[in-house]
Amino acid sequence: MGPNYDDRSEIAFFDIETTVPSRPGQGFAILEFGAILICPRKLVELRSYSTLVRPSDLSLISSLSVRGNGITREAVIRAPFFSEVADDVHGLLHGRIWAGHNILRFDCKRIQEAFAEIGRPAPVPKGTIDSLALLTQKFGRRAGNMKMASLASYFDLGQQTHRSLDDVRMNLEVIKYCSTVLFLESSLPDIFTENSWVSPNATTRSRSNGKTSPPNGVSTINASIYVQRNGKDDSPGIQLLDKSHPMMPLLTSTTEDVKAEESRVFDRADSFDMAMLNTEIKAEEIEADVSMEDKPVFSSGTTSEGCSGYSGFLDLEEVRIPSIRACLDPSYKGGQRIRLLHSGLAFQLCLTNLKVRFSIDNKYICSSGRPRLSFVVDATPALCQVLDTCDCLAEKLAVESGSTSEWRHVVSRKNGFLNSPTLRLHIPTAITDGPKYATEMYRKASTGKLEKLVFSQCDAAELAPLLCPGTFLDAYISLDAYDYQQNAGIRLVAKNLMIHG
Repeated sequence: MGPNYDDRSEIAFFDIETTVPSRPGQGFAILEFGAILICPRKLVELRSYSTLVRPSDLSLISSLSVRGNGITREAVIRAPFFSEVADDVHGLLHGRIWAGHNILRFDCKRIQEAFAEIGRPAPVPKGTIDSLALLTQKFGRRAGNMKMASLASYFDLGQQTHRSLDDVRMNLEVIKYCSTVLFLESSLPDIFTENSWVSPNATTRSRSNGKTSPPNGVSTINASIYVQRNGKDDSPGIQLLDKSHPMMPLLTSTTEDVKAEESRVFDRADSFDMAMLNTEIKAEEIEADVSMEDKPVFSSGTTSEGCSGYSGFLDLEEVRIPSIRACLDPSYKGGQRIRLLHSGLAFQLCLTNLKVRFSIDNKYICSSGRPRLSFVVDATPALCQVLDTCDCLAEKLAVESGSTSEWRHVVSRKNGFLNSPTLRLHIPTAITDGPKYATEMYRKASTGKLEKLVFSQCDAAELAPLLCPGTFLDAYISLDAYDYQQNAGIRLVAKNLMIHG
């Protein structure tokens, strides 16, 4: 007889380290798998397992991957392939409660892919606990953000090594500390709440409808059914936690939250699944306008007078992929914002000979009634590689920092011979005496002479003939990350446009 998976009451905390894709469609390759089995009643480690994994193609281990986890090609050259350790991984995970940090959006997906690649059915969890979603909701951003490294530093647990077994053990310790703090606060709520930092996420929102969960929708659930429940509450072998258990403050959630997460466990699109262009155009209606009266996620920090003084903008051939970084701006006091850097400086691009694919459409306006102006240009493979790298780094940081917004990729791709990748460039508006373009625009004659274009108002009908399909232009752009109304991504903001005459 085979093993009785119903009797598996342990919690399997696991973590994987992977390569970082350097081009669209490349995917992730597992480099390391680590897991520990935990007794749900005593929270003690019962068993541990860790192994390096050799990818089928060693060239997937790029400098970006090494920078992230320190795993080099030399380290895995003698490691087993995933097919050789699949039995061990399946035996550890199948039929158990899965737990980890950001596993719903990343690790679960990678496990599924790895088993699919070798033609075997993937393990199925009895239930899933994602500490990123859990702690974001219950503990909040007391540590500044929801990255494991920040939470560990908050509790003086040491530095994160980004190695699988170390990370899962650190994850468990972080949960213990967070649950203890919440347990103590719940015992004297009037005193502790008054004298401690209160999470802005105390009232959560469902991603399905964006509405605040009603107070009477709260239900207490146990660890085995936090996110994904494949059995009933009284399934054999599952030991329910007592209401006084220190982890119970973490294991309470609204029914809406459970269902919202339940529907996303294995259905979330991969990081490099690009949205269709027409879907992106429709979604423009809910994106925030970038203007002087708005609060952008970050500003480029570069000023200029006239088109000839744009220093700090890199030509595409000057960009080095390993020099691109995504980081949180420590000087920003209004929450958190992501900055994209190149060699430590604000990442801005000078793009030449861009071809307009779709002109400006005047049917979209922002929440304040001003026109939201943008147009679509074709993107070269080299430019796509740079922007895909920025996308990957910024999305990873956003997720690690606790964002639950849907990431919208900066490069749009559609299938078909004539449908080459495209980018959307935004022309922000500024408010002075009245709305006007914040983008400097020039007409560039064939002789190279520049003529500055002056507009009396923000009128898409006036601007559209200058940016009709087939027009070529040069653009100085900043890469501005945004996170607004459950949508996040990188917006390409035109600081200067030189339209070829």
